[in-house]
Amino acid sequence: MTHPVEISFTATDVAGLAERPGRVAILVPKAGRLPAGLPRATREALGRAFASEAWKAVKPGKALELAFPAGLKAESLQVVLLPADADVATARAAGASIGAKLGKAETLVLAGNHARAAEVALGLALRAYDFSAYKTKKSGNGAAAEGEAPAEPAATTSRTGAPQDARLSDAAGTDDPASEPTQGATPRGRVIFMHQNPEALARAAADGAALAEGVFFTRDLVNEPANVLTTGDFADRLLAMRELGLEVEVLEEDELAKLGMRALLAVGQGSESPSKVVVMRWNGGGDAAPLALVGKGVVFDTGGISIKPAAGMEEMTMDMGGAGVVAGVMRVLALRRAKANVVGLVGLVENMPDGRAQRPGDIVRSMKGDTIEVINTDAEGRLVLADVLWYAQQRFKPAALVDLATLTGAVIIALGHENAGVFSNDDAFATAVLDAAKAEGEGAWRLPLGPAYDKLIDSRLADIKNTGGRAAGSITAAQFLQRFVGEGLPWVHLDIAGVALPPAETGLAPKGASGWGVMTLDRLVRDRFERRG
Repeated sequence: MTHPVEISFTATDVAGLAERPGRVAILVPKAGRLPAGLPRATREALGRAFASEAWKAVKPGKALELAFPAGLKAESLQVVLLPADADVATARAAGASIGAKLGKAETLVLAGNHARAAEVALGLALRAYDFSAYKTKKSGNGAAAEGEAPAEPAATTSRTGAPQDARLSDAAGTDDPASEPTQGATPRGRVIFMHQNPEALARAAADGAALAEGVFFTRDLVNEPANVLTTGDFADRLLAMRELGLEVEVLEEDELAKLGMRALLAVGQGSESPSKVVVMRWNGGGDAAPLALVGKGVVFDTGGISIKPAAGMEEMTMDMGGAGVVAGVMRVLALRRAKANVVGLVGLVENMPDGRAQRPGDIVRSMKGDTIEVINTDAEGRLVLADVLWYAQQRFKPAALVDLATLTGAVIIALGHENAGVFSNDDAFATAVLDAAKAEGEGAWRLPLGPAYDKLIDSRLADIKNTGGRAAGSITAAQFLQRFVGEGLPWVHLDIAGVALPPAETGLAPKGASGWGVMTLDRLVRDRFERRG
């Protein structure tokens, strides 16, 4: 997988700063407040910078960069404005300003004694993410360099044992099923934070390091192409997390059929990739009932027989984003040894048009026993979630339930790419999730549920139909899911279709997968489900 940049912490010592190569970043609470010991020529250059219009335009958390600064051997000097009383979001933004500029060279961050230095380190790590696994070395004109060739495709086998479509050779690694391709990965130079109390800073930054790794794991999963991240490959990457102390099991199609998960199985019956459910358990909370996290894992969504338009279909590799977030959260909990009981379940399927694929008009029976009329095969995620939600409740008797899914285009129309849609049957639990999202700077907005919307998904032939049409599309999808949540169980549904793969870079992520939700759900666990003491 893509790992966060290496960050170390050491005591402040500017002796020899003038001769250090690479990059230097200084956290400055206000103009003129510079660390002692800077070379005179550097201080004079910074004095001119502070008097400039460019510096006056710099907002807290942002930076001014001087190339080949006077008095320093470094190739670049970043001056990052970070007031002493900066909040968490501003401190992370300051780190992101540094992380966005990282290259192969070492970066030295002069953090002084700033109280938010750990948040700066987290912001730096998150923004420095770079998924370049499939980029071969390029010449100046962008073509493959002379003597180099792209990876050769290799055949894999289907569920029937027949050769399947070509895939990138060795793309998922060899011995380690959790590894991803690295042939074109961009090397990042290490980062050194100088701080007046480096030991305390290292301790404070430890949980942030675990959080960054979980976010990266989610981003990698969402960014992977579907010819690499098949249902089998996805399951293998989750099985590899047993090394972290997670309990992981994979339920195959025959087991799912015995359990009655016919709604989930119907979605994947047109694909060569077998459908699976993966269960991950972290048991750090004694005898307490667990929090259950459920994720939609459609590794590619063509729409099935109700096929999507060709334009933009390539982005349907991200339709497993909910499962990716659940996986990332479970990784964080294991890495930081959380004192909580959490079970993560993901339904892994591929929605393809085929002679065996389900059709509009089909009626399937869910694990719960409800019959579902399939109006549109592109409304498949709710069929997957229905069975996994019911299974999670029957087996684990959770204290609360959260599901995540890139479920509807309607939520993007409603909220754009700034907020996930939040739906819930419990005001207190919804507030806890919204508070966690706010604390972590991840946009979330609650939308309504209500009996009136149920009328839109009533079926003439079955108990329910899988879509109510365009009107209130994200709400009727949530109403559908609520039918599979037991009475009295606090439940939140997060529709992350707009935030999982935003069209542009965000404050803490380059363009591509954002990892939205990992930080929110880790915060939810900390604040509401973790044992104290």
